[in-house]
Amino acid sequence: MANLLELRNVHTFIGQFHILEGVNVSVQHGQITVLLGRNGAGKTTTLKSIMGITPPKTGEILFEGSPIHGKTSFAVARLGIGYVPEHRAIFKQLSVRENLEIAARERGDLDRSLDFIFDLFPDLKRLYHLPGGNLSGGQQQMLAIARALVPNNRLLLIDEPSEGLAPVLIEQVMEAIKRLSSEKTVLLVEQNFRVASKLADSYVIIDEGQSVASGSMADLSKDQALINKYLGVA
Repeated sequence: MANLLELRNVHTFIGQFHILEGVNVSVQHGQITVLLGRNGAGKTTTLKSIMGITPPKTGEILFEGSPIHGKTSFAVARLGIGYVPEHRAIFKQLSVRENLEIAARERGDLDRSLDFIFDLFPDLKRLYHLPGGNLSGGQQQMLAIARALVPNNRLLLIDEPSEGLAPVLIEQVMEAIKRLSSEKTVLLVEQNFRVASKLADSYVIIDEGQSVASGSMADLSKDQALINKYLGVA
């Protein structure tokens, strides 16, 4: 089966800084693929390059076989790619309902997706009319993911979903991502290797702006030398 998403030798600059220096990523339909690497390696910039937030200077990004590099962020999103940024970025003054409503791209999106969202995140049903700022960190992360589920996205880009969460909430978010992957393809950035190893089917390691290793997560979990070299995980 052809890959849903491919990055081929992507180079991205932020100002004068050359952040991505040759990143290659393949994401298969129906899988969870995780981007791994130390802080500052270029993982978040990779997601932003896909979304057109920090457009690549050279290289190719293909979604369902068609090039999307050079498109605006709005145009990329319209193709069916949802983005859950680091630090959640919910609208804290708006209610849970309003946060979800503004994520809709077409009439009926929220009605179509609401049962699925409440099944994944029961807390959001109970908190539906409360302001986002009243939610705990874990509940805000759930809301951030839920917003990307409102439109009919085929691919979700999720940046550091476990960051800053208590262990019990990490487990809840992990379980939700695993469940939603039965219907969506996921490209995940995750600093917590234990979380990543339980969630992902495949991985790409990014080091100093370059993709240096990729393969199945099952194989990586057994390769302690590779883990130590690029991730520093004992």
